[in-house]
Amino acid sequence: MSVIVTDSGFAADDWTKGFEAEGVLDLASDADPVTVDIDGVEMIRVDFPSFADGRGFSIARHLRLRGYKGRLRAMGHVINEQYAMARRCGFDEVEISEELAARQPADLWASRANWQENDYQARMRG
Repeated sequence: MSVIVTDSGFAADDWTKGFEAEGVLDLASDADPVTVDIDGVEMIRVDFPSFADGRGFSIARHLRLRGYKGRLRAMGHVINEQYAMARRCGFDEVEISEELAARQPADLWASRANWQENDYQARMRG
């Protein structure tokens, strides 16, 4: 089982269409977002094989810049310190394991949920 992290905290997965269904893409961390066909895709999940592998952030940003409006989920080894970056790059939510959720409870993730307010650009603008 997995735990979904949103700005509201931990939640059960409300995606009911299945992940093998048409309209769902799972992308590896080395996928080229420029070549991904996003037409008709309702959900894209981008794999993070390690918390030290940040390529998924770039993939999300490129997909959003290309006009992808569907649900975008980071999955795998994303840690709470990376949540704000994930949201700024375009992810709607993060999917983590129950083991990671036990080590990093909801309050740690919630402390990063104000991702729109506390970024370096906002601090620079004063």
